[in-house]
Amino acid sequence: MSVAEYFTHSYSGRIRISTLILLLVLSGLGNSAAEAQQFLAKKNPPHVIISAPEPLQDLLARHFKLPAVPIADETARATFIRRAQREIRELLATEGYFKPAITLNLAPSSKIPVLEITPGPRTFVSEVSIEFRGDLASDEPGRHARVEKLRAAWSLGVGQPFRSPIWEEAKAILLSSVAEENYAAAEIEESKAEVDSASSRARLLVVLNSGPAFRFGDMVIKGLDRYDQSLITGLAPFKAGDPYRREQLLSFQTKLQNLPQFSSAAVNIEPDAATHLAAPVEVVLSEAQAQRVSVGAGYSSNTGARGELNYTNNNFLNRALRLNGGVRIEQKRQTVSTTVDSIPDQTGQWFSVGGGVERTFIQELETLREKAGVSRNQLSGKMETRLALNWQREDRQPTGGLQQVNQTFVLDGQLRYRSVDDPLFPRDGSVTEVRIGGGSKQLLSDQDFLRTYVRHQFWYPVGDRHVLFLRGEAGYTFAPSRFGIPQEYLFRAGGIQSVRGFAFQRLGVREGAAIVGGRVMATGTVEYNHWFTREWGGAIFTDFGDAADTVSGMNLNVGYGGGIRWRSPVGPLALDLARAHNDGKLRVHFSIAVAF
Repeated sequence: MSVAEYFTHSYSGRIRISTLILLLVLSGLGNSAAEAQQFLAKKNPPHVIISAPEPLQDLLARHFKLPAVPIADETARATFIRRAQREIRELLATEGYFKPAITLNLAPSSKIPVLEITPGPRTFVSEVSIEFRGDLASDEPGRHARVEKLRAAWSLGVGQPFRSPIWEEAKAILLSSVAEENYAAAEIEESKAEVDSASSRARLLVVLNSGPAFRFGDMVIKGLDRYDQSLITGLAPFKAGDPYRREQLLSFQTKLQNLPQFSSAAVNIEPDAATHLAAPVEVVLSEAQAQRVSVGAGYSSNTGARGELNYTNNNFLNRALRLNGGVRIEQKRQTVSTTVDSIPDQTGQWFSVGGGVERTFIQELETLREKAGVSRNQLSGKMETRLALNWQREDRQPTGGLQQVNQTFVLDGQLRYRSVDDPLFPRDGSVTEVRIGGGSKQLLSDQDFLRTYVRHQFWYPVGDRHVLFLRGEAGYTFAPSRFGIPQEYLFRAGGIQSVRGFAFQRLGVREGAAIVGGRVMATGTVEYNHWFTREWGGAIFTDFGDAADTVSGMNLNVGYGGGIRWRSPVGPLALDLARAHNDGKLRVHFSIAVAF
């Protein structure tokens, strides 16, 4: 079979798995495959040396296996050179080299044979022909425009080096682009790369048949036992008769997979041309356990050791409502709460109602809060919004200060935009949060106030092992006085995720022996992380900021230090030693949580 005939058919290179795995492991230490092979060569001198141009060394190091033992005689030499010529020709052909010269010679200053590889001229694409058949090939203006757009997006154009992986990738992208809208049964009927080895030119031909245009049909749901089918059909972003869109199928599947009521969900249509006018949509579900009890434990230098017990019911009142109830006991804070959430609708919107009781004793301020509220929540892509009505009654008792009982009824709005590469261990991206809410004496509140708050966190990767983290937050409560306003709508600072080097909520307004919330706050962080391994890293940081009752009462409190980072299986762990610049005191900040 000639090279041209060979590439008219599908190509599959031979990969030496054992060598590849070993070299990839070594490359994880920061080396390329060629460097990894050099590392091995120092430990175990090779029995054959490869001499090839630099751009090809990594390819050969990854995929060509050198002899495990010395070449002892002419028979072994002939066997090796035949294998080398066969396998290396196939490897180089994937990169567009179809006329290589491969010889085995003895090095002048060594008895080790040298496999000399001259790749020859590289093959370039001289012609691309993309033909369409089926409904997409009709003379309708919209289809004609789509065809031209598909041809313009073809990635392996005239004048580019012919590479087998790019050739296969270009065909896959073309097929996927056609199949994502209307044409679920699209297929490539013919594809060939005709290589003229004499002129080092390749002519590419692709014939794609779109098949008929598909429309969604009725939904066929399998695996439902506890829940009504309306729970599923109400989330579909399409209806029977709509044109087929693969993105809508995937979006629908993702919504179902994210529901706590199901452990798995798959959504498909059968690309049968006979049913293209109304293709049935098959939804296969596996229901998750309806009720669950979980316990957890943890420790934070902010609030001390903690234990918690949580109960979840995903089918509360047999209406697919989600009930969450829990008890959380910390050294400085104790909470009992319950929430009922509806199922998110097609737009990602859901409603919540809940309440709870919380007691805290922090910085000599004891509070007892009773809360109840209802909210409308929405998650759309990277944006999460919340609009809530909250009632709260707070009994506050500062040590050496005046006891007060305050209540408020607040309209509270919150927006959070999250764009990070990993929600648990971010290295790149940002999170922004804006919150505004207020109450009035005219409506169940003891004080008129408007609370505003903004926070921005930013992660920027520096190379492979370094991350720069920046954080800034500011808040201001517009009110005649802080008195009559619950602590949740005022500000204190200090501790983890605030100003390290100071105790949790140590920065605020002194009232008797206690620190209470003020009407203004601003803090920031500059932190630099270096990861020694994927799991373990170190950090240096500087935090600054304050909380007070007026802007003129603000002071610049600075804390700085270093710490350890661990990407543990249960979540991120941070252990920091920080020094408060004001008084020179050292403070340890630590947090970890474990769920059972």
